Amino acid sequence: MSDTGFTHFKLIYMNTSIIVSKAEFLTHWLGHRTLTRRTIEKFPEKELFHYSIGGMRPFADLVKELLSIAEPGLRGIVQQKEEPYNHDIGLSTKEELLARWDEDTPKIIDWYNQIPEADFHKEYNLFGEYKFPIYSNLLYFVDNEIHHRGQGFVYLRSLGIEPPFFWDRY
Repeated sequence: MSDTGFTHFKLIYMNTSIIVSKAEFLTHWLGHRTLTRRTIEKFPEKELFHYSIGGMRPFADLVKELLSIAEPGLRGIVQQKEEPYNHDIGLSTKEELLARWDEDTPKIIDWYNQIPEADFHKEYNLFGEYKFPIYSNLLYFVDNEIHHRGQGFVYLRSLGIEPPFFWDRY
């Protein structure tokens, strides 16, 4: 799509009605977090940290990336601090990953609820690298989680493990 086409799309989008409320978006995101947590639980410990296909990273590394983006990204948005992205998290067991996932969820809710709805179209330079409207950063958090969970689903299926139903997010 050309820049002109994207600009046109942006203008049209901004003139449409709101489809999803702020609260509904959070509920949707939390549903994805619930599904990702169940995906983590399905992995055997060793495969969670060491199994990969086609040069992709092990699922634990993908989960660490998600942990390095969601809560720190929201905190940065609320505090208006552009701290660099850091995915070097020292979590080395499934229990530690799940505990951190569970610790971050209430923080995500709290940070998210501190963002005024009127600010969603304000630009924020996420991690000092990605300058987009706040709503775009929030969509990225969810899109990235879905993308990496999909990789986890592929890993589970290749291991002969049935992943959770992708539509069962609650």
